[in-house]
This record gives sequence, C-alpha cells and structure tokens, in this order.
Amino acid sequence: MLTVTNQIKEYIASLPEPKRSDMVILHENIVQVFPKDNTLWFLDGKDATGKIVTNPNIGYGHLTIHYANGTTKDFYQAGISANTTGISVYIMGLEDKKYLSETYKDTIGKATITGYCIKFKKLQDIDLEVLKTAIQEGIKQTS
Repeated sequence: MLTVTNQIKEYIASLPEPKRSDMVILHENIVQVFPKDNTLWFLDGKDATGKIVTNPNIGYGHLTIHYANGTTKDFYQAGISANTTGISVYIMGLEDKKYLSETYKDTIGKATITGYCIKFKKLQDIDLEVLKTAIQEGIKQTS
C-alpha cells in the first residue's frame, strides 16, 4: 500500500504541465504553512464503491467537522485539487462564508472565491503570499 506522501507524489506527477509545476509549488508552500500540524491527506476522489465522484484532493492539517445531527468527521483544514479549468484551494471550517471573498477579493489576483474555495487557472494569476495568508488565517479560525 502506498503511503500518503507517495500517493501525493504520484497524483502530482500524473498531472499535465504546467499544472504539475503549479501544484508542486503550491504543495511545497502549503506544507510550510502547517509547521505544527504536518498531517497530510490524500483523497483519490472515489466513493466507497470505487466510483469517481470528485477530483483527487491533497489535504493539510486536521479539523474536526461538527454536523447539526451531532456527528463529527475528521478532515483537513486546507486542501488543493487540480481540475479541468485550473486549481482549487480549499480552506475548510470557516464560519463566515463571506470571509474569504470580502477579505481577499481585491488582493489575491485573478481568482474566483466562494465560501471556502479559491479557484484560479494558473498559479501566476494569483499572489501566492496572499493565498498563504488566507490559509494561515483559516488555520487560526479553525484551530
């Protein structure tokens, strides 16, 4: 069985250029944002039956999600995923769904921002330092 680190390496290696290089840079930078909790996740995008239901995701850190029915789920605090149109960066667990957009829309660059996702075509379209700040702030809010 592959380790999470090897799954991540294989996933990134499977991507076409220039997305592969962008994902390598993102991965290296996000790992540095998580100095205390270096938990890595790899989700292959398949459900319990093996059907592909989403793009593969690389996750960082640890977050316990609490659902309204009282159940909980362990998940990552931040994640990245390559998709057909670019790259998505997820910042999970934010209470205020307008926070990312209101805080970073004018400084991050050419990106689409939703409640927990920052999506862009290529890394050069955004300010990587602003993205790292957004992730760091997300970690603070969910730790």
